[in-house]
Amino acid sequence: MGFGRAECNPRWAVTIVTAAGARVTTMTPSASKKQLEPNHTLSNTEQAPLPYMAPRQPRTHRPEAEADIPIWKEALFGAELILLHASPVYYGLGVPRGDGSAVVLIPGFLGSDLYMAHLNAWLSRVGYRPYLSGIHLNAECPNLLIKYRLAEIVEKALRDTRRKIHLLGHSLGGMMARSIATQQPGDIASVTTLAAPFRGKVLHRSVMQATALVREQVIKEHGKDKDVLPECYTAQCTCEFVNSLECKMAPPVMQTAIYTRDDGFVDWRYCRTGDPNADFEVAGTHIGLVFNPTVYTIVGARLAQAQVPR
Repeated sequence: MGFGRAECNPRWAVTIVTAAGARVTTMTPSASKKQLEPNHTLSNTEQAPLPYMAPRQPRTHRPEAEADIPIWKEALFGAELILLHASPVYYGLGVPRGDGSAVVLIPGFLGSDLYMAHLNAWLSRVGYRPYLSGIHLNAECPNLLIKYRLAEIVEKALRDTRRKIHLLGHSLGGMMARSIATQQPGDIASVTTLAAPFRGKVLHRSVMQATALVREQVIKEHGKDKDVLPECYTAQCTCEFVNSLECKMAPPVMQTAIYTRDDGFVDWRYCRTGDPNADFEVAGTHIGLVFNPTVYTIVGARLAQAQVPR
């Protein structure tokens, strides 16, 4: 087992049917049915996209631009954390029971395993076997992190459970999760992304500036490394990590993309798969999706749907 070259696979679709016969079996008090329903998504036809859809991209070009979005709402993520602790979902009430399979958690840009602790504890509580990424700070070339950090965690999870595993990543971590799933589809049961702009680098100005600083440091430290290209951390990079994001997921892998239109860091339109059965909108902040009780409800239902017999 290991990571190989990414290969694009035919598009697939899944129908969400939970044990209760509904899309999502439980809801938090603050969630509405409309928020949990998939929304209109990108079209693969020649029909012009609607205004709220991200522009279709040629396979050889990924957009890179500053997003004109307000960032101030991100300060409200603490409210989501408070609501999480007040939600029955966080304590496993009404959540489909897990089957003991592994869930690898991957933090976002400039994040670490520390802020994934609530998800980690919750997954264990509802019957899964979570694995933290081992990433102390996600401020490195994603190609290197996948090859020298995440590959080891994925191998361990596969070895320990002897079954397909689930990947769950926030922001850049979600992009890395999709890259792994594309390169190693036979070992992955599902991939869940939280506010992950895998369709293009369209970010708030402050985030763009931060990525530029990280890029300078990466090139300085790894400029001669064959796994790090001069275009690292840009939309023009052609490394295995970026190339895999251009590919459609292989049919065995269930996709879930959760996003919020109030995202203050990334353009939410680039955080969707284009599959109406896989895209879920919630109310909240970019940072707060990791603590959002509605997100936990969706994740619990989707993981249950993606369970693979031992």
